[in-house]
Order: sequence, then structure tokens, then C-alpha cells
Amino acid sequence: MATETHEESTGLVFHPLDQFIVKPLFGDGPIHWYTITNVTLWMAIAVVAVLALFVFGSRGRAIVPTRTQSVGEMIYGFIYKMIEDVTGKDGIKYFPYILTIFIFILFANFLGLIPMSFTTTSHIAVTAVLGFGVFITVTLIGFIKNGPSFLSLFWMSDAPALLRPIIAIIEVISYFVRPVSHSIRLAGNIMAGHAVIKVFAGFAAIALISPVSVLAITAIYGLEVLVAGIQAYVFTILTCVYLKDALHPHH
Repeated sequence: MATETHEESTGLVFHPLDQFIVKPLFGDGPIHWYTITNVTLWMAIAVVAVLALFVFGSRGRAIVPTRTQSVGEMIYGFIYKMIEDVTGKDGIKYFPYILTIFIFILFANFLGLIPMSFTTTSHIAVTAVLGFGVFITVTLIGFIKNGPSFLSLFWMSDAPALLRPIIAIIEVISYFVRPVSHSIRLAGNIMAGHAVIKVFAGFAAIALISPVSVLAITAIYGLEVLVAGIQAYVFTILTCVYLKDALHPHH
């Protein structure tokens, strides 16, 4: 009771992680797999934003592109070049899948920076689906394209014979850790930045440090804009690296 009174008097009643709570859009009942939540809403908004950019923004296909078409073409060319540089020509056929991953994460990250919005990529449940989806897809491609020789990815023939089994065990463990690190890296970076912003926003209520808090929020928000783009890029380029291993396990 004394703690509550102290918090109310200092104006420091804030919870940085409340912004990540999943809530149903309609009612206050329990959340089931079919419940429409704030996560569902903002994922749908991200999909609509992607469609608006690539479908409606480029439907004119003008020789002199509009601003929206220019942005779409720039993203298209950027991802195409990334895939070609990392995986080679063999990876181009998987361009639609990788572009979809990149553009969804990018829009989800940026939409999460809108005040009163919800950052879907801050939840491990969302990023794990993306990360394990990449892991399963890449593994299947590796076996379908190379057959049992895909396992040569784990066998370092250039290493001394005595060390090869040990290295193989390490490589197998490292391979199966990939989807975990792939998903946690994205969710952790996005969640941390938003939590820090909320902490400084809580201190903005104190008149003495309010100017410092506002400056800190502005600086961190600018940093989060960069992080939103960088994390989408990191997730995508790691996907390309994993795809390269699947397509060329002997390299």
C-alpha cells in the first residue's frame, strides 16, 4: 500500500512491457487460436500496406515512375541483387519468397513505430514462425536439390581426420540453433528499443527531467527507425546465406 502511494506521488507508475500484451479486439474473454487480437489487426495492416505499395502503387507501370512505384522498384532491385550476390543465379527462383519475408518484416517494424500501434515483430511467436519457416524451407530445398549429399554441409573434409567428427557435431548443433537465433534476434532487438522508449516516456512526467527525457525519446526513436530497416535486412540476408548453404553444400 505504501509502495502504491509512493508511485502515485512521484508519477512513476508505468510498465514498459504493457505495450506488448496481446489483447482481443472484441471483448475481454480468453484468447484462442481463432481470436482476433491486436496482433491480428496490425499484421493485416502490414499486408494491406504491402499490397498498396506493390499492387496499387505500380499498376500503372509508367515509364516515368511515380514516387510509390519508385519505392517499390528500389526495394525489388535491392532484394534481387542481394539474392544474386549471396546465392548466385540458382537462388533467383526463390526471389518471391525472400522478397515477401523482407517486405513484411520491414512494414511490420515501421508500423510498430506509429504511436498507439502494436509491433507484431516484437513477439517471438511471430518471428519464430518466420524463422522456423525459413529453416524448414531451406532444409527441404537442400535435400530435394542435393539428396543425401546435402549432409556434406556438416562434414569438413579439409579438416584433420581426427577433428572431423567433433566439427560435424558442432556444425549440426549450430545448424539446428539457426531458427532460434534467427527469430530471437529480430524479436529481441525490436522489443528492447520499444521498451527503452517507454521507460523514458514514463520519466517525461517529471518536470525536472522532462526536457532530457524528451530529447532521449527523440534520439532513441531515430535509432529505432534505423533498427527497423536493419533488422529486416539482417533477417533477409541470413535467409540468403542459409539458402546458399542449401544450394551449394559443398562450398
